[in-house]
Amino acid sequence: MTITTLFLDIGGVLLTNGWDSHARRRAAEKFGLEGSEMDERHHLTFDTYEEGKLTLDEYLARVIFYEPREFTPQDFREFMLTQSQPFEETIAFLREIKQRHGLKVVAVSNEGRELTEYRIRTFGLGSLFDAFISSCFVHFRKPDHDIYRMALDVVQAAPDDVLYIDDRAMFVEVARSLGIHGVQYTELEAVRQALATYGLV
Repeated sequence: MTITTLFLDIGGVLLTNGWDSHARRRAAEKFGLEGSEMDERHHLTFDTYEEGKLTLDEYLARVIFYEPREFTPQDFREFMLTQSQPFEETIAFLREIKQRHGLKVVAVSNEGRELTEYRIRTFGLGSLFDAFISSCFVHFRKPDHDIYRMALDVVQAAPDDVLYIDDRAMFVEVARSLGIHGVQYTELEAVRQALATYGLV
């Protein structure tokens, strides 16, 4: 068994999560929003945004701007984008592993289009990844089996040739159910040790 391909999540592995509960809490504090109401509206519509069926402006209209505010959608969008921060050491490590072993590297990620495109552009992810199987582009979300199958088809890899790294245990388990090797990301050192068992370190 030789690993030829890495499937990587982005949020929680390479970067902070783009718009998680912590970021929403910070937004509620900054903009004086009722956090519970914001969260309820978020959960009712965010999956649709991540599947690429809503624009960011449409998502914000449902969750934030359903009533007059003292700040603009542009103010809020800019705040959202600044929540993304890189895990520099992890990115550098995975770039080095890719180059050393000639691996194909594919993003398998749940994220809305505007956040995805911002994160790719801002953090230079286009030079790490060979393809982006992002929920907003393919209209499937993890843990749907079809997003993993599409990633396999796009890079023409057999499941046994692929190692998948994600911070969510369930998503790793689903990938394993399809025959893909999986590692849950908790910290970089644990990933180094896991990759060593596959001869990649």
